[in-house]
Amino acid sequence: MSLVLLIIGRPNVGKSTLFNRLVGRRLALVHDQPGVTRDYREGAARLGGTELTVIDTAGTDFSGNDEFATAVRDSTSQALKLADICLLVIDARAGVLPHDREIAGFLRRIGKPTLLAANKCEGRTETAIMQEAYELGLGAAIPISAEHGDGIGALTDDILSMLPDCGEDASSEETGTPVKIAVVGRPNSGKSSLVNRIVGHQRMLTGSTPGLTRDSISVRTEWAGLPVRIFDTAGMRKRGRITENLEKLSVADSLRAIRFAEVVLLVLDSRLSVESQDLRIADLIEQEGRSIVIAANKWDLVRERRKLREELEYSLAERLPGIRGVGLVPISALTGMGISRLRKEVETARTKWNHRVGTSQLNRWLQEMKTIHPPPAPQGRRIKLKYMTQIKTRPPSFVIMCSRPDGISEQYIRFLKNGLRESFDLTGTPIRVSLRSHADKNPYV
Repeated sequence: MSLVLLIIGRPNVGKSTLFNRLVGRRLALVHDQPGVTRDYREGAARLGGTELTVIDTAGTDFSGNDEFATAVRDSTSQALKLADICLLVIDARAGVLPHDREIAGFLRRIGKPTLLAANKCEGRTETAIMQEAYELGLGAAIPISAEHGDGIGALTDDILSMLPDCGEDASSEETGTPVKIAVVGRPNSGKSSLVNRIVGHQRMLTGSTPGLTRDSISVRTEWAGLPVRIFDTAGMRKRGRITENLEKLSVADSLRAIRFAEVVLLVLDSRLSVESQDLRIADLIEQEGRSIVIAANKWDLVRERRKLREELEYSLAERLPGIRGVGLVPISALTGMGISRLRKEVETARTKWNHRVGTSQLNRWLQEMKTIHPPPAPQGRRIKLKYMTQIKTRPPSFVIMCSRPDGISEQYIRFLKNGLRESFDLTGTPIRVSLRSHADKNPYV
């Protein structure tokens, strides 16, 4: 396990901007509106040749007493247990505020090694904040501008000087490549509750209010012995209902998580009928070529379970032909019902997504398919399907060499795709089939 640097501070001081700067990628959403970050986020960074994990926390406010403020404090406290060194960020333009003093006092009491950074130090602001920052009792503030990169070199040097000796074991990598899983769905379908159930503790903020999750949070864990990296994403509403710029950024972040994933868990609320938005999300996953498993959540609240399952399966088969046979698992993130079955379905989906079929098998299969349903014959001339091969996995993609690619209809390609699913156990995974003229040189000889 690498050493951990935790970034903490009140809302809107630039913690996420600094986090992105240190990890070298735009992983955290950044917006002028306070409170965008709600769950803590982890990212890998390399500072001066040293690898460490950086944690970006939600804006800490000790004065709030509502359920949401309490959940944010609990999340930050949990992240603090992982930290080897803390970095308190204040806003140089605003000066030292009471919330800054409360957080500094808290950090002094828990005794974690702590650095102080004064962000937004452009122009003359730097001089004014330095003396005031000494009041926090954390030593001299390091003037930086996370947005422009000013002072990051000096900050890096100070971080490295405070890191404890990690020893030989601290840099060792976790065994096994984790399965990358994105958890998506409409708002309030139970995505964060499902992630918490898989992780085994209250890692994500949850509640009855839709939209608590705003950006995609990545969590590495073991799911019953299976190494996984799970992305909890913001709820995806219909495009016409998305009005705020922040929500547009959240949806874009969810789309990036889908593209990064190997398996996408689409979470449905079993109490509600399958809506067009659920199908749009599933169709988007298929277009991106990701394997998909559908989790029908809140199944413990359903009365006529058999009837509902039949309705769900029929609706998905009718309206999602591109992923026919997709795994549908009734679950309850609250009680844990169906979670072990869901894990097995994830493994199965990933295996199918990586499946490769031998060329000789494919061509024997192609001969059988031509016998069952011969290709079309426009103007009385039968199109010849010469041979086929699989050109890639993730998802399984095939090419067929034929005499007239433009004469093959979409219906016939669909017939071939369905045949591939049934013959080679590729149900529930996207399949790509392309056609090329056999006049082209055969690259597979």
